[in-house]
Amino acid sequence: MMCSEVTEAMAELTFANLADAAQKAAEFIRARAGTPRIGIVLGSGLGPLADEIADPVVIPYGEIPYFPRSTVAGHAGRMVVGSLAGQSVLAMQGRFHYYEGHSLLAVTFPVRALKALGIELLILTNAAGGLNPEFRPGDLMLITDHVNLTGQNPLIGPNDDRLGPRFPDMSQVYRRDLCELARAAAAREGTALREGVYVWLTGPNYETPAEVRYLSRIGDAVGMSTVPEAIVATHAGLPLMAFSCITNVAGGISEKLDHAEVMAMGARVAGTFTRLMKAVIAEVGEHARL
Repeated sequence: MMCSEVTEAMAELTFANLADAAQKAAEFIRARAGTPRIGIVLGSGLGPLADEIADPVVIPYGEIPYFPRSTVAGHAGRMVVGSLAGQSVLAMQGRFHYYEGHSLLAVTFPVRALKALGIELLILTNAAGGLNPEFRPGDLMLITDHVNLTGQNPLIGPNDDRLGPRFPDMSQVYRRDLCELARAAAAREGTALREGVYVWLTGPNYETPAEVRYLSRIGDAVGMSTVPEAIVATHAGLPLMAFSCITNVAGGISEKLDHAEVMAMGARVAGTFTRLMKAVIAEVGEHARL
């Protein structure tokens, strides 16, 4: 990168410059790789899907204006743009988390950039702990709703009407028609697909047994991501779908947890996850408009 690009990539992101920053990031991505139709955020251990993308253009996050840096194992910290299942896609190998010390403005900035880029659909994925007693490690879950228990929200602060309304409706974050599309794709592929409510906690610690007992009353899976991105996508009017890979049973139900276990399970289900995502993307390809 040129010196000016490095400076801009490390520039501070604020509510005042958010819309302009998103446009600059989008322009940078567009100049490198065009405008893909679908954006995919790949969670812990799920990055190998990007290896299936044909004719890839790889863009490290550190080169994109205003993008933070990913610091978590299993998050490669780059975009891969190309063709998958007959559709133009942009896959983010790794995301940013609140527990890393990033502001929620920074955590959700890639969603703003992808919206400015002109993608039509955002697919969010994550590794999650299972709360539903019927779930087992390795299950894939379609997120049909979420619960935010963090007391934080990426929309707190001045609102720029160019980016979305001050008080966005959240009754259709996970649109029924898109959920039905995901079900159809899974059925066509012959992949078992659980469904449920995802609960967002900040992390980075895993849940206590008492917390799990409480959470299991209100949700089916728990994790440390996805909800801020879903809120911002909805604020921006960007359609989305979201999936969890149940990599472990939440603390207090199983043995002692660690991130290596999450990564290992992600690797074990990578093939099933990749087939499901390809089926979903192919199903999207049959719909001219979303």
